[in-house]
Amino acid sequence: MREDFFLGGQFRDLEDLNAQLQHWLDTVANVRVHATTRRVVAEHFTEEHPSLQGLPAGAFQAVLRMERRITRDGMVSVNGNLYSVPNATRRRPVEVHSTAREIRIFEQDRLIAVHPVLEGRGQRRIAAGHRSLPPPANSHTLRQPRRPGEVVAQRSLAFYDAVARRLAGVGAGP
Repeated sequence: MREDFFLGGQFRDLEDLNAQLQHWLDTVANVRVHATTRRVVAEHFTEEHPSLQGLPAGAFQAVLRMERRITRDGMVSVNGNLYSVPNATRRRPVEVHSTAREIRIFEQDRLIAVHPVLEGRGQRRIAAGHRSLPPPANSHTLRQPRRPGEVVAQRSLAFYDAVARRLAGVGAGP
C-alpha cells in the first residue's frame, strides 16, 4: 500500500483518501493474483471469510517478555533506558515484561517493580523506595562524619534579606 497506493498520491481530505483507496482496492489490489498463494485476492478472501473470527472487544495488550540482568547499581536495561529494582533484589537475572506503556520486572515469578515506559533512550528511572532501605534491626552501623557543606541549615528568607542588606550597606547597624 505504501508504495503502490500512497506514494505519489494526492488527497483533498479523509473522505477523498477513503474514496481513492476503495477504488484502488476494487480495481488493483484485490483483483490481482497474489504472488505467494497464486490466487486472486478477493476470491481467496470470500472463500475464507466464513472461517474468520471476530476480534476481542477490548484492546489487545502485546507483552514482550525478556530476561535481563540487574546492574551493580540496581538497574535493568530495556530499550536503551534504565529502570530500578528494589535494593533487596537478590537474583541477578530477572524477567521483564514490556508493554506499550509499562515495564514490569519479576524476580522468580514475583512482581518487584513497575515503571512507565520512558521515551527515547539514555534515561534512568528510580522508583520511590528503591534506594532507601532502612538498616537491618541487628546491624550496628557507625554514623559517618559529615563533610563540610553536606548539611545546609534551613533559614527563613528574612535572614537572607538581612544578610543582603548588610552586604549592600543598607540598614547596617553599629
